[in-house]
Amino acid sequence: MANKKPSSRPDVATLGGLLLAAGCILGGLVIEGGKLTDIAQVTALMIVLGGTIGAVMVTTPWKTLIRAAKYLGNVFFEHEEDPQEVIEEIIAYATKARKNSIISLESDLPKIADPFLRKALSLSVDGTDLQELRAMMELDLALQQRSGEAIAKVYESAGGYAPTIGIIGAVLGLIQVMKHLENIEEVGRGIAVAFVATVYGVASANLFFLPAGNKIKARLRDNLHIKELMLEGVCSIVEGLNPKMIRVKLEAFAEGESGAPAKAAKANAPRGEAARAAAEG
Repeated sequence: MANKKPSSRPDVATLGGLLLAAGCILGGLVIEGGKLTDIAQVTALMIVLGGTIGAVMVTTPWKTLIRAAKYLGNVFFEHEEDPQEVIEEIIAYATKARKNSIISLESDLPKIADPFLRKALSLSVDGTDLQELRAMMELDLALQQRSGEAIAKVYESAGGYAPTIGIIGAVLGLIQVMKHLENIEEVGRGIAVAFVATVYGVASANLFFLPAGNKIKARLRDNLHIKELMLEGVCSIVEGLNPKMIRVKLEAFAEGESGAPAKAAKANAPRGEAARAAAEG
């Protein structure tokens, strides 16, 4: 009954979205008679990316910055955890606990890969009061949510700084252009090059940084929903509910929108005794 690790696969939406956006923008440039070399400016890229990263470093605590850098892979890869597999695992634990008592689950704890589920079951095996168990695990959820939001904020901050840094790059380019006003042809070419930094700033913000922040928030919501599902399952085991009723409860929970089922479950918590009596009857 070991809890399986989430499967990992490329996020088709992220990769496809970036390719579609970049392809359409560059394709439009070519159709309008431009060339890709028109926007291939290493100095502009250095100004925008370097300036943006530097601004984010000033804004963000170092530990949060490191976590955000490590989390970047999760924007491009999905670490999917199937709610139905989680339900089946919990039902297996509930069935064993009902037959042999909840203490019998102690031998299964080392096999559980998910730290949240392992901790919740460990507390239940130790005889922790139901309300205390729920409070402790909800605190864990709150801390995970705070950490995830801090990571998303790093990318959102980068999305806010990048366009402004792009404008700075454009102004720096115009300053150089103004030094050579005697050559009108060079002035026109220089102005065109100067605005490439603005393109980089706006594009990086709206095609990557801000979307990445929103993708991280979406991943966080999905992950918290799975954790809430685990918590409701463990609490149901502690209450002694019939495994069939636990399955119905968790499947309804899994079908709901993230966050909404948790409130409903808390509101129905006092009904646990009545439900157990009906199941045993």
